[in-house]
Amino acid sequence: MSATTDHHGTRHLAAASGIPITLGVAALLFALHIAVGAKPLPLATVFEAIFARNTEVFDHMIIWELRLPRALIAVTVGAALAVSGALMQGVTRNPLADPGLLGLLAGASFAVVATSFFIDLPSMQFLPWIAAAGALATALVVYVISSLAPGGATPLTLTLAGAAITAFLAALTSVMHLLNEDTFENLRVWLTGSLAGRDIAMLWITGPWIAIALLAALALGRQVTALAMGDEVAKGLGVRTGPLKVQLLVTVVVLTACSVALAGPMGFVGLVIPHVVRLFVGSDYRWIVPYSAIVGAAYLLGIDIIARVAIAPREISTGIITAMVGAPVFIQLVRMRAK
Repeated sequence: MSATTDHHGTRHLAAASGIPITLGVAALLFALHIAVGAKPLPLATVFEAIFARNTEVFDHMIIWELRLPRALIAVTVGAALAVSGALMQGVTRNPLADPGLLGLLAGASFAVVATSFFIDLPSMQFLPWIAAAGALATALVVYVISSLAPGGATPLTLTLAGAAITAFLAALTSVMHLLNEDTFENLRVWLTGSLAGRDIAMLWITGPWIAIALLAALALGRQVTALAMGDEVAKGLGVRTGPLKVQLLVTVVVLTACSVALAGPMGFVGLVIPHVVRLFVGSDYRWIVPYSAIVGAAYLLGIDIIARVAIAPREISTGIITAMVGAPVFIQLVRMRAK
């Protein structure tokens, strides 16, 4: 018994010791993200602007008005999508689950496009709520469709239903764009998943909700670990699986909807990051959740740096790069699961 306790203690210590390292890497990428751009800035200038701002220095103005907001949004969206993907994989016991593959990103995006198609988009503060309604409705439709399949809502039927609904909503979105070119022009860049020119005001609207959802995910980590072992095991450990699944669904929808409101549909972040994290911390969601948040934030910062420098001085939408990186990983995961 003491050997088992020692083993668990060692694992927890190893997992905890990695947090400062990953935070350090994320902080370095944050500084690099601000330094990189049409006008490269020395890291010394970046730190000076952040810690000793001078409103009369032009470089400081660039950092505070343009680059710092973009970096903060990258951190927020990366953390939110990575944690939502981790939670979805734990609840569905499906290693291929993520907000994109199960249709939540498509649902949130479609709701925003449909709203702006039929009526002038109301105040931007309503955007997260519209996206949340679309994501929640899509999640329920995907679950109902997969439940009606022979064998019920298995990881395979959930993935197939998500793919079908995503394709259907993408087709409807395209039709609306063809019928209303103004809608398409206003949302064209946003729909590819972009951090360019995002309004920092949207971060002040969505930030508190994302913070609450991330705290909820941390608090539910132990129960998600039990749930990932199967409903019967979780019930045997005293977990009330029904209420827990509702709490997790709300958490995932909030994280996904706020991410879409901030930066459009950013695919594959929620798929890739939890798998990378599990390689180092195992299957304990008390560690998977915080590591996913930090690594997700660092990952999207790195991806956005690539998006800005790959074909400089022009930019590639960040969502296109996440898809280019994530698609091969997805194929590899499918191959591993098929073996």
